[in-house]
Amino acid sequence: MDLFRSSARHSTSSKNVAKERLKLVLVHDRVNVSSTFLEMIKGDLIKVISDYMEIDEDNLEVKMTKTKRDEDDTLVPALVANIPIKRMKGAIR
Repeated sequence: MDLFRSSARHSTSSKNVAKERLKLVLVHDRVNVSSTFLEMIKGDLIKVISDYMEIDEDNLEVKMTKTKRDEDDTLVPALVANIPIKRMKGAIR
């Protein structure tokens, strides 16, 4: 069972890294971020998601946009990801 725990810690760590990256994007006050920054986020998303599903990396899109908050219609930055899924890995049916 230690092997399972080690694997769970790794995926939790990857999850936390991706979560922190997304927080950085969401609190960033401008939509215009560098393409290098978006590529870094894209790479992190691929790493995390690939543990759970096979994705079409060639057609994966990540972009920044603005959206209105429901509470007050203030424009805020938003990260939009279009991730085509080829198949789920180890999904319980």
